[in-house]
Amino acid sequence: MSREQLLERTAAWFDAGGLLQEMRRRVAIASASDNQPAAGVLEAYLSQEMRPQLEALDFECSVLPNPVPGNGPMLIARRIEDPALPTVLSYGHGDTVSGQDASWRAGLSPWTLTVEGDRWYGRGTADNKGQHSINLAALRQVVAARGGRLGYNVTLLLEMGEETGSPGLREVCAQQRDLLRADVFIASDGPRVHAQRPTLFMGSRGIVNFALRLKYRDRAFHSGNWGGVLANPGIVMAHALATLTDARGRIRVEGLRPRPPEAAVRQALQGVEIGGDADDPAIDPAWGEPGLSAAERLMAWNTLEVLALGCGSPERPINAIPASAIAHCQLRFVPGTPWQDLQGIVQRHLESHGFPDIAVEVLAATPATRLGMHSPWIEWLCDSAQRSVGKRPTVLPNLAGSLPNDAFAEILGLPTLWLPHSYPACAQHAPNEHLLASVAREGLLLMAGVFWDLGEPRHAPWSAGGEARSVPSAETALRSTVRPAA
Repeated sequence: MSREQLLERTAAWFDAGGLLQEMRRRVAIASASDNQPAAGVLEAYLSQEMRPQLEALDFECSVLPNPVPGNGPMLIARRIEDPALPTVLSYGHGDTVSGQDASWRAGLSPWTLTVEGDRWYGRGTADNKGQHSINLAALRQVVAARGGRLGYNVTLLLEMGEETGSPGLREVCAQQRDLLRADVFIASDGPRVHAQRPTLFMGSRGIVNFALRLKYRDRAFHSGNWGGVLANPGIVMAHALATLTDARGRIRVEGLRPRPPEAAVRQALQGVEIGGDADDPAIDPAWGEPGLSAAERLMAWNTLEVLALGCGSPERPINAIPASAIAHCQLRFVPGTPWQDLQGIVQRHLESHGFPDIAVEVLAATPATRLGMHSPWIEWLCDSAQRSVGKRPTVLPNLAGSLPNDAFAEILGLPTLWLPHSYPACAQHAPNEHLLASVAREGLLLMAGVFWDLGEPRHAPWSAGGEARSVPSAETALRSTVRPAA
């Protein structure tokens, strides 16, 4: 079968409802990891839904308990045609955020896939069940088209805790380094820049969530009897926050400001338009770091946001000076930012501005990663996409959001490439989450072409991340059992 015939057959399978049928089953599994899922539901997605599908494709599967107690399991599936062949590692997550059932529009339910025109509504359709389902369906089409052989090996890692910060993922990658050994990482998550244009990115901004806490006393006091002689923590917190950024969101904490974007990064982002789709918000052109384009502010700079701010009782104000105040903040950052010292940087900044009583607490963090713009994989993937769907992808140095890409780029040492199949207005994490059928179809064809082209050793740059490495047997590789952490 030729490449063109493969794409024709893949399109016909989609048009006949093949992917829709698979997605109906997967959306129906209420695998929310952030809201105390029902016992066994996270493992059921791996063991009952994904494992049989993968074993039918000759994958050897292992469902591993999470080394961090109380979190969902992971599945490692390997399809080894020849240990001497190169290997591609892929990834996905079957967990979702909570359904938020009562907030969906009338006629929609998070756990029932509903089709309305180009939109497939349901929790996980965009993040991430739809995306890894597209990739696996494309791989299945290529295996069939090539008579059961790809010409390379494939390893897949599926986790069930990405929406809660991927607990245990980095430990598993470190413990099972041999089992996950590969030459390149190709996966799908996050959104495209625009629904109409394929996107390729090579990493993600990092993230640190932190809280500022200020407590002056154990209870509130009457504002008439004590106003003017008791310090108000709400007012103090507001002034402290005003030292972190200016009124237009420009970061004023020197330790959190990144180096100027590299020339190669600015060149890659030149001409990249942000927003413009029907459901996208209007961009504030004067917000953030001056002198940068919107794309540069999103992908090549750091941003500091206040996510929630509270003191007293906003729902029912009373005539009292509150006892305490809290601000939940977030830093999104590019590589090179000293994020490990964020607590110290912010604490010292506040103290130098006269706010020594405010405590800084880091709540969660994920590193930033970025593959160099010189990688031959970039041009190769763009060429493959052009031949499959007639469009050259928009190339981003990294996603504006955050992914656990450091597990693959740093722990496993792989060149990392992400080809998302969603779009910015998909309502992921919110009511009415949806996948666009047109984007899913295009993504399916794009990935079928990629998996086909990987089997053409004269064209795929397998040595881009080093020489192709021999893959150990499952018996040798799975030598360290994943145990719950003490």
